Amino acid sequence: MKFFTTAQIRQLDRYTIEHEPISSINLMERAADALYWKYLQAFPYQKPVYIFAGPGNNGGDALALARMLLNTGLNVKVALLSAGNLSSDCETNRQRLVDKYPDSLMEMKNEFVAPEIPKETMIIDGLFGSGLTRPLTGIFAEAVHWINESGCEVLAIDIPSGLQGEDNPDLSVPVVKARYTFSLQFPKLSFFFAENAEFVGKWEVLEIGIHPKAISETGSYYAVLERPDIRQIIKTRPAFSHKGTFGHLLLLAGSKDMAGAAVLSAGGALRSGTGLVSVHSSECNRVIVQTAIPEAIFHSDKNQNMITEFPNLEKYSALAIGPGINTGAETAEMLSQLFAQLKSPCILDADALNIIAQNKDLLEKIPTGSILTPHPKEFERLFGPNHNSFERMQKAGEMAVKHQFTIIVKGAHTLIAQPDGRLIFNSTGNAGMATAGSGDVLTGILGSLLAQGYLPNEAAKLGVYLHGLAGNIALRNQSEESMIAGDIVENIGLAFKSLKDE
Repeated sequence: MKFFTTAQIRQLDRYTIEHEPISSINLMERAADALYWKYLQAFPYQKPVYIFAGPGNNGGDALALARMLLNTGLNVKVALLSAGNLSSDCETNRQRLVDKYPDSLMEMKNEFVAPEIPKETMIIDGLFGSGLTRPLTGIFAEAVHWINESGCEVLAIDIPSGLQGEDNPDLSVPVVKARYTFSLQFPKLSFFFAENAEFVGKWEVLEIGIHPKAISETGSYYAVLERPDIRQIIKTRPAFSHKGTFGHLLLLAGSKDMAGAAVLSAGGALRSGTGLVSVHSSECNRVIVQTAIPEAIFHSDKNQNMITEFPNLEKYSALAIGPGINTGAETAEMLSQLFAQLKSPCILDADALNIIAQNKDLLEKIPTGSILTPHPKEFERLFGPNHNSFERMQKAGEMAVKHQFTIIVKGAHTLIAQPDGRLIFNSTGNAGMATAGSGDVLTGILGSLLAQGYLPNEAAKLGVYLHGLAGNIALRNQSEESMIAGDIVENIGLAFKSLKDE
């Protein structure tokens, strides 16, 4: 699903108003209605509600929501903060609220007055929406500080007040710390960045009926992977198939004391559907790999403890390299020689990336279409430091276009930066996957998909989504604390099955 910048969202709103057609106040009413029904579904208990509304359209949404909740019989109080005039629709909803529930509203124009509310109150933040472009000051900053110190649960409408929709270079400014955020129609780009998580909390997108033509005809570089996107990628496996039909992956993984990396990568590859997996590793890993993964073919390096060579590449459909191979001089020389011979895309992870970071000239030798899978620290070693996740995302996009390879920056909402400039975020996965070997499993999955004939952009999207989905399924029988990488491998089959089920 593609999503948009805050400037584009304003354009989509205008298009909807002009072409549905619908008045802006009725579009606001529709947004408030979506918020109302979601609130009742998410918070069925009858706790008191205190709503902070601002002077713009986000405040108008909040005032309309207050009226709807009062109609239901909830105990709702509203503080309307403004340092000047209200927007037209906000003023309309202020008057509608006052006409029906005059005692529910307190207005604050020049001075913030801290309300006296019980700790079990739900605070709803409707001060400012995603169009904010400057730090909050005055009574608005005071209100945000009070909200954050209140000890109450906080729900933000569309985006926590003070947080901007894209880049937030200074998070020392006042920003509401919400436990929940109900975003209208689209997620905001800033939701996908780690440093913003303490403000956004758990977020969910609410459909408010933006014109479908406007959505389809407005271009965007941003997207988030969802189930329908992935289902259309998965290939049908012909009935008259054999192991050769689904490719032969060569996996270069493991050195002394790192056999587990090879085992986990090979397991991820085999569970993801490739017909054959050959593991090239140091001789010291032979017994471990062949015992743990008997389905894999083992090729021994001439070196007892590290990988210093590679087999003839002609019979393999795809190559994945990096997990646990170490960064010694002989292994680095092997990688350089490999790039000199390799003409097709490959998967590069872990120590392969660290070798490239130490020998930057190798960046230019990576085959076009390859997939790199750094975690944030590996990304910095490759491409230099970043001040925040927004800057890292921009740099990933630039490097993917410049070098014409795909960069998968691993983490919550894993980023896939494509050679065409598109920036795609993942929607599957959980904190239990932050465990040793999880990335090795992903390398195996990606290599398997490439070996089966998936295009690199298809393999990247399917592989990342599948990896996270397997982790989510594993969590049904594990906790985030107890999950290990092997649990991800063991649930890849169920992940595929769930994607294929109607």
